[in-house]
Order: sequence, then C-alpha cells, then structure tokens
Amino acid sequence: MKNTLGKLGVWSFIDNYSASEATEFAQQVEAWGYSALWLPEAVGRDPFTIIGYLAAQTTKLVFATGIANIYARDPMATNACRKTLGELAPGRFILGLGVSHAPMVSDLRGHDYKKPVTQMRSYLERMEAAFYMGPEAEQQVPILLGALRTNMLKLSAEQAQGTHPYFITAEHTAKARELIGDQALLCPEQAVLLETDSEKARFAGRQHMGTYLSLPNYRNNLLELGFNNDDFENGGSDRLVDAIVAWGNEETIRARIEEHWQAGADHVCIQALRTDGEMAPDTELLAKLAPNQ
Repeated sequence: MKNTLGKLGVWSFIDNYSASEATEFAQQVEAWGYSALWLPEAVGRDPFTIIGYLAAQTTKLVFATGIANIYARDPMATNACRKTLGELAPGRFILGLGVSHAPMVSDLRGHDYKKPVTQMRSYLERMEAAFYMGPEAEQQVPILLGALRTNMLKLSAEQAQGTHPYFITAEHTAKARELIGDQALLCPEQAVLLETDSEKARFAGRQHMGTYLSLPNYRNNLLELGFNNDDFENGGSDRLVDAIVAWGNEETIRARIEEHWQAGADHVCIQALRTDGEMAPDTELLAKLAPNQ
C-alpha cells in the first residue's frame, strides 16, 4: 500500500459540492497526480457512501476516511464497509478510524464518550471478530488510526497498519515515527494556505483553527508539543497558527510538506484552505502544488 498510496494526497471537505461537483473534483485530483483523496466524517455525508460513488467514477485514485467516527456505527457495520469497499475498489481504499471528540459523540450522537484508547482497542478487536458473509477483497484494506498522543500512536502500530494524525506539526510527525516504528504507515494532514500577507494568512488560519482549539484532544496534544494555554487564546497565537498552517508562497508551502517527509511521513495529505473561509478547497492552490504540473 505504501507504493500505491504515494507521497502526496489531498484532504478535503466536499459537503459543499453537489454530487456532480464532487465527481469533477475527485477526477481533477486524480488528473493532477495526487495519489489519494481523504474525506472526513463530521455532520455531513456518510463517507463510505460517497467514496463508493466516487471510486466508481475514477480509475486509480486511492480514497481514505480521515477519519470515520467509531461511534457512528458498530464494529460489525464498519467491518462490512471496509470489506465492501475493499472488494469494489481493490487497492484503492484505506479505512481511517478515530474516536472523534466528546462534544461530537455525546452532544450530537447521544453516546457515552469512553476512554479513547480502551474504546479503540475494543472496537478493533470486535471488528476483527465480526461475522461477514460477503465476497472477500483480493487484498486487505489497511486500517489507520487518527492518533495524536503516545498510547493511541502505539496502538496504531500494534493493532492497525499505521496512523493518520490531524491538526499537528512537523515535530509531531517526527515523534509519531519514533513511537510507531519503521513499518507502520504514517500519513499526517497539513493545512496549507497560499497567502504571503501575514495578517491575512493568520486571520484565515484562525478561522480554520477555531473549532479545533475548543476540543480537548487537540489542545492536550498541543500542550505536549510545547505550546501553552496562552497559545489558545484569541483564536491561536501567531506561533501556533504558523505551526499548524503552512502559509506563504508555493516554495514555503512545499518546504513544510518536505519537513513532514524528512520527519518520517510516508504520505502527506494537504488541506488547501481558502482565504474567504469557505469549507471547499482552494483548487487553484491544489493545481499549483500538483505532482503532475
């Protein structure tokens, strides 16, 4: 899968797109030469349904959930989704799983949010034991965990095939590689923004970061990386914004992506932010950074 996955992919919300627009976007991502398209699960489309739809209208693009919420479906259902997409799109699907966040689980879904590592370990074990009578895929679909801190990162190498860290820094990538070893997949997300004016760039960066900074899992991880509570005030300090969002010209952005590779990332998926704050990706920036340009 490391060879199929390639080194550079796209992470994007596409819920603002109609079905036809989402298809056009996926086909363009493939034509640009990006090797994978990562789609999140939050409060929009079901990720497995849209991936099945888009995979049928592309030829080689790998699709990944970044991440699918384990509280959204039981382990048997997730295992069926994994095996079904593995059969329908051989070698073109990666299952990214995560525990999400207490507000997203308890408030929105009405579930009890349990200890993340314990819950994930149990979930993976139940997936492994789940009954499934459908056709088996030719090759196993990799499972990556949305891991941030030490215990979940270790679990991603012990009971899965690697990790997909989100809202992190290049320093975190180096830490993750050390913890998971050489064999596990490491696929961090990196927010990118084509804006050289520091005031405009940081304003857009804070718009992107606002929701994430309210979530304890991300805050606790940032504290371990050397930031402090002052960095979380007023939408994020300049140094925090600069660490999370790679902004500037193309050269500056490419240098940040390279930092992740040098730190041990197998694959980096870029989230191309827009200066107007819209959830849709900046397609002009993706075209500029495209491997096939």
